[in-house]
Amino acid sequence: MTLPETDSGIFRYMAVEKHILRLLESGELRVGDRVPSLRGLGGRLGVSVSTINQAYLELEKQGIIEARPKSGFFVRRTPIKRPAPSRGEAPPRGPATVARGALIREVLDGMGRRDIVPLGVALTDPSLLPAKQIARLLSKVAAGDERVTSYEGVQGNLELRRQIAWRLAEAGIEAGPDEVMITSGAMEALYLALRSVTRPGDNVAIPAPTYYCFLQLLENFGLRAVELPSYPDGGVRPADLRSALDRFDLKAVILTPNFNNPDGAMIPDEAKAEMAALLAERGVPVIEDDVYGDLHFAERRPRCLRSYDATGNVLHCSSFSKTLAPGYRLGYLLPGRHAAKAFELKATTNVCCATPTQVAAALYLAQGGFERHLRKTRGVLERQARMIEERVLRHFPDGTRVTHPSGGSVVWVQMPDSVDSIALFYAARELGIGLAPGNIFSSCDQFKHFVRLSYGNAWTPRIEQALADVGRLARELAEGGDRPEPAC
Repeated sequence: MTLPETDSGIFRYMAVEKHILRLLESGELRVGDRVPSLRGLGGRLGVSVSTINQAYLELEKQGIIEARPKSGFFVRRTPIKRPAPSRGEAPPRGPATVARGALIREVLDGMGRRDIVPLGVALTDPSLLPAKQIARLLSKVAAGDERVTSYEGVQGNLELRRQIAWRLAEAGIEAGPDEVMITSGAMEALYLALRSVTRPGDNVAIPAPTYYCFLQLLENFGLRAVELPSYPDGGVRPADLRSALDRFDLKAVILTPNFNNPDGAMIPDEAKAEMAALLAERGVPVIEDDVYGDLHFAERRPRCLRSYDATGNVLHCSSFSKTLAPGYRLGYLLPGRHAAKAFELKATTNVCCATPTQVAAALYLAQGGFERHLRKTRGVLERQARMIEERVLRHFPDGTRVTHPSGGSVVWVQMPDSVDSIALFYAARELGIGLAPGNIFSSCDQFKHFVRLSYGNAWTPRIEQALADVGRLARELAEGGDRPEPAC
C-alpha cells in the first residue's frame, strides 16, 4: 500500500495524518490502541520514518494520540464529532434597507493593528504566500523594462489576462483573455459588477450570512437586501432563490457558491446549474464571488456558477489576494454581457491597475509554480481548520457548534443563545483579541450568537492562547447571560 499520488509532495506527512484519521473513523483504531510503528507504517505507505514521525507529532499536538516511553504512540481519543451550526427552515427575508456601516467600521478598526490577535480576519498568513518570489520578479521587472512605468489599457495586462483565462478552464469556465478585466482586488470587481446591473432602490438578493462588504456596497449604493438563507451543508438552495424571484422584484443576485464567507458553505454542482439556468431564464444577472475557489481541500477544484452560464448572465469576480499577495490588489472580472458598462465604469474610476504588479504576477503564473504553492497552502489551511474546530469545541460553552469547511479560511461558530457576539467582541478586544461578530454578516441581528474565526493565520502559541481566552469569555457570558429573542 502506498499513499495516493495526489497526497504526495511537500506535505506528505499531512496525507499520513489523513490515513490515521480514516482508520479512527472506520473503527480500525480505537481509544487505547497502539498505532502502527514509525518504521512499520513507513514501509506500508512508502514514506520515510521522519515523515511518519512528523505526522504523529501533529496528531499528538491535537490530542488524538500520545507517546508512551519505550512503547510507541497510542490513541488517546477519537476525533470529536463536530455538530454543524443549525438554522431552521426559513423563507427569504426582505427587502430591507441596509444600515450596518457604523458597526462594520468599528469591527474593522482594530483588524489591522499589530497588537491585536487577528482571530476574525479572513486573510492568508504571509508565510503561506510566495512573497519573496513575487518581490524578486517585481524588482526584475522594474529594472529591466521601461514599459512598466506606462499605463496598461483599461482591461489590463494581456499576458496576465491570458494566464487567468488558462486557469479559469480548471473551474469549468471557457473564456478568452478578451473577456477578462483586471481590477484592483475583488472589491473593485464587485463594485463594477454591482454598479453595472443596478440602480439606487433596486432589490438585490444576497446569502444570509454573507460577506459584510456586500452589505457595505448595498448600503452605499442605496440598494435593498433580500436575504436568502445559506445552510452549512449546501449553501443557498435553488428553491429559496426561486421563491425570492417570485415574491420580490429582484434586479440582481450576489452569490459565493464556493466556500461562502462566513459559513464556508459550498453549493453543489447540480444546484449551481439549476440556479444559473433559472436566473438566465428570468433575466436577472448574478454576481459570483469566487475568491476562495482555489483554496479547496478536495482533490479537484470546484466548478463555478459561470461554468454553467451560456448567455453571459454571470458576472464572475475573483482575486489573488488570498493566494499571492493581498497588498498588490490584483483581482479580475468577467463581466459577460455587461462588458460595455463595466468598461465604462472602470475607465471613469481608476482607469487601470498598476502595471508592475500585473507584469510580475503574469511572469509568476507563467513559470508554473503557482499550483505547487497552492497545494502547500491548501494542506496547511486544512490542517489548521481541523485544529481550530477542535479548539472551539474544547474551550467554548457546551452547546457550541462549528462548521467543518471543505475550503476557504474561516469557520462559523454558533454559541448558546445566552452569548451575545457583540458583548464577546468587546470583551475580547479588552484582551487584545480581534473577532468578527455575527451581526456584521446580515442586514439584521439574526446571527447575534455567532462569530467568524479565521484559520488562515500561522498557528502560534499566541493564537492558541487567544482561542482559549475567547472560549473562557464565552463561557462566562453563557453562565451569566439571558436568552434574548432574535431581532428579525
